Amino acid sequence: MRATCWHGKQDVRVDHVPEPKILNKRDAIVKISSTAICGSDLHLYNGLIPSMMSGDIVGHEFMGEVVETGPEVKNVKVGDRIVVPFPIACGACGACLAQAYSLCENTNPNAWMAEKLMGHSPAGIFGYSHMMGGYAGGQAEYARVPFADVGALKVPAGVRDEQVLFLSDIFPTGYMGAEMCNIKPGDTIAVWGCGPVGQFAIASAKMLGAERIIAIDRFPERLRMAMQKAGATDAIDYEQQDVRETLKELTGGLGPDACIDAVGTEAHMPGMLYAYDRIKQAVMLESDRAFALRQAIMACKNGGTVSVIGVYGGFIDKFPMGSLMNRSLTLKTGQCHVHRYMRPLLEKIQDGSIDPSFVVTHTMSLDEAPMGYDMFVRKQDDCIKVVLKP
Repeated sequence: MRATCWHGKQDVRVDHVPEPKILNKRDAIVKISSTAICGSDLHLYNGLIPSMMSGDIVGHEFMGEVVETGPEVKNVKVGDRIVVPFPIACGACGACLAQAYSLCENTNPNAWMAEKLMGHSPAGIFGYSHMMGGYAGGQAEYARVPFADVGALKVPAGVRDEQVLFLSDIFPTGYMGAEMCNIKPGDTIAVWGCGPVGQFAIASAKMLGAERIIAIDRFPERLRMAMQKAGATDAIDYEQQDVRETLKELTGGLGPDACIDAVGTEAHMPGMLYAYDRIKQAVMLESDRAFALRQAIMACKNGGTVSVIGVYGGFIDKFPMGSLMNRSLTLKTGQCHVHRYMRPLLEKIQDGSIDPSFVVTHTMSLDEAPMGYDMFVRKQDDCIKVVLKP
């Protein structure tokens, strides 16, 4: 079969590889109908996530048709359309029973690797390094889905792929980011980063009742989408405006009630501080550029919440702990517990509350994946979200 494989920094290729097989009784094999390039995949593409090996199949947002199941998979059958969550969860450990599925204690066979960097290991993740389990990803013609009896969500008839594909990751992730803000009527929420996750954080904050939602980015096409499709009420171009001062003006000097960092490890900012952090990254003195997180902490109102859903890989410099502690801020974060949100968000899609397909700007064949990565990382042709069709 054909699959998108990582071969080094900014080097992905569509290779011919062996088709996956059932390995365990709770496995399913899926013929992929749609998959997508995620902003998190760009961290792999840019060589920022350790323990990748040449030839690894990437991709963690995918859906398709079940073509084979292990004997213990009873929730789906051959012929069903399913969407698959990016974290792999067993459904029976303490974390899964607490619905903290991205912290599953049983699905990362390389937990020892993650423990060296993080202290404890999160769940295994499709197509996202050997530190996260070494599982083959879904940017391919077929994929093996471990614990399919827990993770696979059957897609009802009459719903297009593009409406449900993002239940695999970015829609639940954006929703969880907004949910962690404990939004109350009248709240103002600021969202750093208007990529696909940021768009869903904005849309989710609107669904949860925020009165004012401020989108922060530098790309006009992203800010337009945030205002016209996601539901933002205000937009800040951080290359043209001072973000903290503008937020003060928009909130009567108080700051937003909650701030969402939907950027993560590869944040950008104008000025010398950006060059300083890039140099520290280059000489391995830090792994993450946390401009958005620093700014969100400093801008948030006293007693507010900072919600972090942008992916971080390791260590950051100049963390404003004094601001966080002295101003009674609450910091909430985590890889999304996707399984918890899939069915409730599917219901919102079905009742017309949201059509997640609004984020799709490019649809390509699987063979065009390398071009899709290059276009996405370079922000060419107003590229915000690429869907691949095997």
